[in-house]
Amino acid sequence: MAEKITTRAADYSQWYLDIVNRAEMAENSAVRGCMVIKPHGYAIWEKMQRALDRLFKDTGHVNAYFPLFIPKSFLAREEEMAAGFAKECAVVTHYRLKAGPGGKGIIVDPEAKLEEELIIRPTSETIIWNTYKSWIQSYRDLPLLINQWCNVVRWEMRTRLFLRTAEFLWQEGHTAHATQKEAEEEAHKMLDVYRIFAEDWMAMPVLTGRKSEGQKFPGAVYTLCIEGLMQDRKALQAGTSHFLGQNFAKAFDVQFQNQEGKLEYPWATSWGVSTRLVGGLIMTHSDDQGLVLPPRLAPIHAVIVPIYRKSEEKAAVLAAAEKLAAAIRDLPLREWLNYEPVSVKVDDRDQYQPGFKFNEWELKGVPVRIELGPKDLEKNACVLARRDLPGKEAKEMGVPLDAAPSRIGVILKEMQSALFTKALQFREANTREVNSYDDFKKQIEEPGGFLLAHWDGTRESEDQISAETKATIRCIPFNRKKEAGKCIISGKPSEGRVVFAKAY
Repeated sequence: MAEKITTRAADYSQWYLDIVNRAEMAENSAVRGCMVIKPHGYAIWEKMQRALDRLFKDTGHVNAYFPLFIPKSFLAREEEMAAGFAKECAVVTHYRLKAGPGGKGIIVDPEAKLEEELIIRPTSETIIWNTYKSWIQSYRDLPLLINQWCNVVRWEMRTRLFLRTAEFLWQEGHTAHATQKEAEEEAHKMLDVYRIFAEDWMAMPVLTGRKSEGQKFPGAVYTLCIEGLMQDRKALQAGTSHFLGQNFAKAFDVQFQNQEGKLEYPWATSWGVSTRLVGGLIMTHSDDQGLVLPPRLAPIHAVIVPIYRKSEEKAAVLAAAEKLAAAIRDLPLREWLNYEPVSVKVDDRDQYQPGFKFNEWELKGVPVRIELGPKDLEKNACVLARRDLPGKEAKEMGVPLDAAPSRIGVILKEMQSALFTKALQFREANTREVNSYDDFKKQIEEPGGFLLAHWDGTRESEDQISAETKATIRCIPFNRKKEAGKCIISGKPSEGRVVFAKAY
């Protein structure tokens, strides 16, 4: 029998890795810092991708694709970005291999050196704005609302599956606008799209706000963010939206003729979320038994486990299971599930006992399990088990077969809502105001969470707090109350509290 999952209380980091491994979501690859996303993990990402893609298209965006390779000179044109990403860049210097000495092995052909070295994209602002130079000539070409789904490479030294890997999957939006007002509205609009997705689909409550200068995206005028709180009371930056001003338009000499016939530089935004969201989903909802998935993002919504001992029982039970599965698939939840049917699996594998199947599907986070055996058929009923509830509380016995599909539909919606409520209550219970640096230093270590503290707005104070406590400013909340105070470390005047936390 497989080893039990490490409990969260015993070792949260190992618990997380155990779930990723045991729920068959991902594994480390032969390339240092890179991961293989397994079918169950990728199915969750696909669900996220489809939901986000619809939200993007509903707000007028279209998809395109740009090259993986970026000329080194492009990155250098935006100095702040070049400095910000320099340590994480993977560089292609040669284009050919040849046989080694004596015909053994292979080596880089020194004669096949590239005239200009290529960066494997850490983000695509530079290659995209170089392309926009030929796409944008007039105000009639604006706004340009482009998104791409792709992979990027950031050569991280300390990696963790889904949360921080050298290569990861993401989407990146890159838009161009005729006015500053329009671009800033776009940056805020897309942040709200991320908030809606996080809260309505992931059931993960998030704070929204602006990043400090020390935490903003290199090359941005300012960065907006959504921040979630994980069960170990660390923050997760779940998505960012950047107002880029005219920085990239000027760096790549992109100009358009306005309605008065004058040349102007367009205003830009960029915004992105990545497979890090899968890690956030795990850490927000899962328990010591395994993965817990919000129904709107679950690859399988319900699994039917047929129970029988004799061959004559098998046929009747399987026939009833298939009939029930068909009725569940017809539930009127398509719009709620991004216009997809309810996904049901009948686990008819004979090589495994029912107890093994119960454990496997619980571990993989399937929201509803249906148990169906000969005794249930005699009563024309089944047993339902809801994944997010403990022990006996999770089970509903003797549910009539003809009523089971509608009951499952209710359970899926109730579970989606309950997961959000539980996560929100956790966040609220772990958000506290602190008024002195001594108290801050104690509370950031234990119990942790979101600490609301006064800050004087200077990079010097921000960096000192980070160096001494490992806590960073997660965001300057949009909805913070106006409250004059004194910075916890410098004693200088503060306009209001900001959110500090240790973070992934």
